[in-house]
Amino acid sequence: MTLSIVTVRERFLRLQDEIVSTLSVLDGGTDFLGRDLGAPNGGLSRPRVLSNGKHIEKAAVQFTHSLGQSLPPAATERNPGLEGLPFQATAISVIVHPRNPHVPTTHMNLRFFLIEAEEPVWYFGGGFDLTPYYPYREDVVHWHQNARSACGSDERYRKLKTQCDDYFFLPHRGEWRGVGGLFFDDWTEEGFDSSYTFVSGIGDAFLLGYKPIFIRRMNTNWNDDEEHWMLLRRGRYAEFNLAIDRGTRYGMQSGRRIESVLASLPPRAVWMYDHQPDPGSREAELILEYLQPRDWLETLVKS
Repeated sequence: MTLSIVTVRERFLRLQDEIVSTLSVLDGGTDFLGRDLGAPNGGLSRPRVLSNGKHIEKAAVQFTHSLGQSLPPAATERNPGLEGLPFQATAISVIVHPRNPHVPTTHMNLRFFLIEAEEPVWYFGGGFDLTPYYPYREDVVHWHQNARSACGSDERYRKLKTQCDDYFFLPHRGEWRGVGGLFFDDWTEEGFDSSYTFVSGIGDAFLLGYKPIFIRRMNTNWNDDEEHWMLLRRGRYAEFNLAIDRGTRYGMQSGRRIESVLASLPPRAVWMYDHQPDPGSREAELILEYLQPRDWLETLVKS
């Protein structure tokens, strides 16, 4: 396979259609809204957003292909030698904010950069993660089993899991955002063909991980207190996206359409001063036992 951003672009577009179709069916046929927004230089923004659905309060499945004369600072933090060079980038990002507090929020992002240097520089990045509001061990174990299968080896899974745990951390809170998954950056392992195949497989694995959990929990009864807890935890999600996430900063710095950049934010969230869950509650169990880096596959072996 020849190094080509067109190949990656077309794969991401197909994946966007697959995810939109699946989420629409899960929500009972609710339509996603969106339109294709072209740019004079050949770029494309293709947002697809579901709002106020039966089971999904908000979902955003977005594709972008951007071209620029200089990489934004957020894209060169790890590669300062690439500053000021023209580039192309294509990406798909997914966020699902469920209506039911017993269904986790999930996120996926896959991206590809091609930098037009004397010798072209390219790399992939991305991953997926899960943010539950209530502790269900079988859901988290399934999520990590699926992530392990997508990696093809235990060594690769553990490396990318650790990177995910490290990335999705709120230092100002001293808290992890969720139960993790996979995260990778600057990915060029074994050349373009191998990297493309790996990243494509990560895209396929996303729904294999999330769909069974969604179906298992979407009809669980919940009460107002549980919904309020979900909204409190969504506040942490918003804090991470606005204060820490490199993807959000990249979108703002690169001049992308701000509605698309901020589409990942939850539709509702609340903040309370110094809120603490009751000792012994399921909410406390989530914080103490789940929102910590753990070897979930070792948990499975011991059970």
